[in-house]
Amino acid sequence: MLCIIFPFARVPVILSIHRTSVMKPYFFVIQGFYETPDGTPEEIYCGMKRRQKKRFKRNKKEYSRLSDHIGFLPLVMVSPADAELIAGGSEERRRFMDVVISQYDKEYLEALIRYNKALLQRNTLLKSEQPIEEELFLIWEEVMAQTGEVVFRKRDEFIRKFIPIFQSFYSYISQGKEQVNLTYVSQAREASLLDVLKESRVRDQIMGYSLRGIHKDELNMLLGDYPIKREGSQGQNKTYLVALKLAQFDFLKRTGSTVPLLLLDDIFDKLDASRVEQIVKLVAGDSFGQIFITDTNRGHLDRILQKVGSDYKMFYVDHGTVVEMPGGKSGRQEEEQ
Repeated sequence: MLCIIFPFARVPVILSIHRTSVMKPYFFVIQGFYETPDGTPEEIYCGMKRRQKKRFKRNKKEYSRLSDHIGFLPLVMVSPADAELIAGGSEERRRFMDVVISQYDKEYLEALIRYNKALLQRNTLLKSEQPIEEELFLIWEEVMAQTGEVVFRKRDEFIRKFIPIFQSFYSYISQGKEQVNLTYVSQAREASLLDVLKESRVRDQIMGYSLRGIHKDELNMLLGDYPIKREGSQGQNKTYLVALKLAQFDFLKRTGSTVPLLLLDDIFDKLDASRVEQIVKLVAGDSFGQIFITDTNRGHLDRILQKVGSDYKMFYVDHGTVVEMPGGKSGRQEEEQ
């Protein structure tokens, strides 16, 4: 089912769907009602009231660990905020890898959580003005090394499998006009992480934080042989980001048991007509399951609808009210025709 949301106040609708998947509440309550492929109803609740703790529930039962929810509602969102993947620091690109892998690999998520906790403890020791025994450093460094190796290995495996999928989407949208690539850089590739951390300890104590480790990994985004951040036009950057997210969807669809939701928020901005046309062909196909599309340009949406072969509904959002618009299409309507 394709859902078209047009045009005003569309962002809160998209964000609400996104936040029930990743469990990031506002200062009010969000409830989502879903249906699994076998027809089982699921109710997701997340909320945060002032001076109260965050609460997350599935079918009215509170989660004991928030990480248990990650991957239950796989979701991919394409929005203008994705520009930070290219323009922002390396933490944005690490977060991209973490979000994708965590949705299908619980071992990765657990290793990442343990690594970050150990990193926090090591940084606390590094800031101490009192002498710290080496054994205390070793406790946390060994945890960082053990869990960091797991994170590195799984990131490396993911990127190797992900690159051809990403390149295929980019080539389709650009009609083969440019070549793109991704390279994963990690200090864990150079030597044992435990040795890396030990060798860096004196300098880390001077700085007061950990300078080396998998929390410094980088994902280089390339246009040809050069960083797209430096060489790419606005249209090439946008194509890169859309291809990246559609590849994320395709990868999660291949690796998981549930087809992800796809949220497309204002994705056609800064793209020329030929690239818009290629994206329209992609999202109008039957490969993406349930899609939510928002755009302030009604022309873009009409072009998609002309090519859509599956069911769709249209909604208008104005002053906080969501109203279904006439003109949707269902399988029943097709049968009657």
